[in-house]
Amino acid sequence: MNKNRLEAFSDGVLAIVITIMVLELHVPAEPTWAALLHELPTLLSYVLSFVYVGIYWNNHHHMLHLAGRINGSVLWANLHLLFWLSLIPFTTRWINDTGLAEVPVLVYGLDLLLAAIAYYILKLALIRQQGRGGALDAAMGQDWKGKGSPVLYIAGMGLSLVNPFLGIAAYTVVAAIWLIPDRRVERFIAHT
Repeated sequence: MNKNRLEAFSDGVLAIVITIMVLELHVPAEPTWAALLHELPTLLSYVLSFVYVGIYWNNHHHMLHLAGRINGSVLWANLHLLFWLSLIPFTTRWINDTGLAEVPVLVYGLDLLLAAIAYYILKLALIRQQGRGGALDAAMGQDWKGKGSPVLYIAGMGLSLVNPFLGIAAYTVVAAIWLIPDRRVERFIAHT
């Protein structure tokens, strides 16, 4: 099967996820710095969630660039990923509505963990479709970020029970790690 519909559908879903998140932002009640400062935690959680969706969109794009064709297992693996990403607006809102309470911050981390696992499953499905030694397998290499992120999510979930700010800090560290451009796919394409 051709991958174009999968890419278009995924881009559409992620655009909707971002739209839902931005619609959750509320304009400050008054035209003052204090009112804006009051909304700052909501804005910061939106920024973190937006960054996560952007990271997944970017890496999804790179991964699919190396995929020749797809099959049914790739389609289901992609839907699995999109499911967990589509919950990011819900978990973000829950964090905001509860003022960074322990359980919502833990559930936010769980959503991020499950999205990371789903992304890994999608990567494996694409590699299986191409076969070992294919372009995607060769470009991905050891993937230390992909292997280390779930460990940091689990640590963040544990830390969120101690102090929710520590959990958010751990999730922010993972996002920062992924914001550093991963040039494996681009290097692979340049050398082939």
